[in-house]
Amino acid sequence: MYGFEIIDKLSHILDINENTIYPILRRLTEQKLFETYTKDSPLGAQRKYYKITLEGEKKLALFTEDWDAFIKNVNYILKGEQDE
Repeated sequence: MYGFEIIDKLSHILDINENTIYPILRRLTEQKLFETYTKDSPLGAQRKYYKITLEGEKKLALFTEDWDAFIKNVNYILKGEQDE
């Protein structure tokens, strides 16, 4: 996906704009979690595309495991409080 496409998709679910997303994309690229490449757009100017790397996939899998465990624990606490 190219930068604006990422921002457009995220802005439908989050209150977010390019001033937030582009620094994050730059940081993820510097950390080798994303890689970039350019392609010509139908409008003439080149677009920068972002692609998750193998290392990024590994980090995402670990984050997803941690997030799932966190949600499981929160749900356990909430259900425990409801039973009392």
